[in-house]
Amino acid sequence: MAIRKSNKLSQAAVLKQIMKRCSSLGKKQSYDDVDHLPVDVPKGHFAVYVGENRTRYIIPISLLTHPLFQCLLQCAEEEFGFDHDMGITIPCEEVVFLALTSMLR
Repeated sequence: MAIRKSNKLSQAAVLKQIMKRCSSLGKKQSYDDVDHLPVDVPKGHFAVYVGENRTRYIIPISLLTHPLFQCLLQCAEEEFGFDHDMGITIPCEEVVFLALTSMLR
């Protein structure tokens, strides 16, 4: 009997893909010469874009492991996917995003 491999990626693999995407944000920011990461994003943080105006927020990486934030990431993947030039876009209102992230910190 053959064992079927799941097409779903492990949670760790998904988080690695998200982090890789987060490090390649939009082309308008300035980047450092060594790591090619945006200079305005401190180590241990990443940028997301939220709301109709796509307001940019810098949030700690530690939020990636929280189940509520992972739900937001799943919604983002379903609505926008992760394969685009801009950073991750979170499909919710800014007020909701700010309330959620303030509770999770």
